[in-house]
Amino acid sequence: MRDLRIVFMGTPFFAVGILKKLVANGTTIVGVVTAPDKPAGRGRKIRESAVKEYAVIRNLPVLQPTNLKSKDFLEELEKLNANLQIVVAFRMLPEVVWDMPEYGSFNLHASLLPNYRGAAPINWVVINGETKTGVTTFFIDENIDTGAILASREIAISTDETAGSLHDKLMELGYVLVLDTIELIEKNEAQPRQQNKTGAFKEAPKLTSENTQIDWSLPLERLDSFIRGLSPFPSAWTILIDSGKEMKVKIFNCTVKKADHCESIGKLFIDKKELKVAVQGGYLYIKVLQLPDKRKMEIAALLNGYDFDADAKFV
Repeated sequence: MRDLRIVFMGTPFFAVGILKKLVANGTTIVGVVTAPDKPAGRGRKIRESAVKEYAVIRNLPVLQPTNLKSKDFLEELEKLNANLQIVVAFRMLPEVVWDMPEYGSFNLHASLLPNYRGAAPINWVVINGETKTGVTTFFIDENIDTGAILASREIAISTDETAGSLHDKLMELGYVLVLDTIELIEKNEAQPRQQNKTGAFKEAPKLTSENTQIDWSLPLERLDSFIRGLSPFPSAWTILIDSGKEMKVKIFNCTVKKADHCESIGKLFIDKKELKVAVQGGYLYIKVLQLPDKRKMEIAALLNGYDFDADAKFV
């Protein structure tokens, strides 16, 4: 049995969930590598990453390199004397880092590789209407999410799944898979399986302002999955034209109703504290919406204080 000394690398809340479980399980974590502190929010106050906040509470050594190839960082990392590195939602590592520990560096990815390589796999599986996804561990190599697969676990995607609900499920499943993978490496029983690096695989690119804008010409079901796949973060957005003014609004939750109609796509209808949008194949009922510089609100509460023009529409 190998005696593992682990450096954990990660930044967001998803990674914190895994790290917490590892610490609670008694795993030997000799250090944590996370993103540098940076300004965030309206006040641009300096904030620590979610992983750092937890690591400090647990008195774990923390490294926050701006340059992963810098001499100072590499020397500090080497002093931790780790023989395994676990990476969860972090940056792409240079070879000098991922090749440092004796037993390698493995990454936890929130999809069933080789599909959905990239920065936002949780969002894109929901957006694309997939019925299943999962988590995969693999040894890191020189490319993004292409290393030899160590293990994977699968989970069903429900018809009302959001990126937020799936995130939490995969975080729990990811912890189980990370423990499985640690045990394989600890017992020297890992049998890495090479990925096919070419082929027509589905991708999970970074979410941007451009690819999170709602296209109202899409069919009803596609719009539903698009909004759910971006909820609660970063959220789907659209342009509202109301009383001759254009404003950017965010939509967080909706329900759908199939129906034949001849209404113009994007036209809004208000009925008894409900807001619905005419789309291809039916109507999309908006449940939670956020106007510019306002907090997000349940639609019934929003309509108590906001009057939409009779010709209001989404474009």
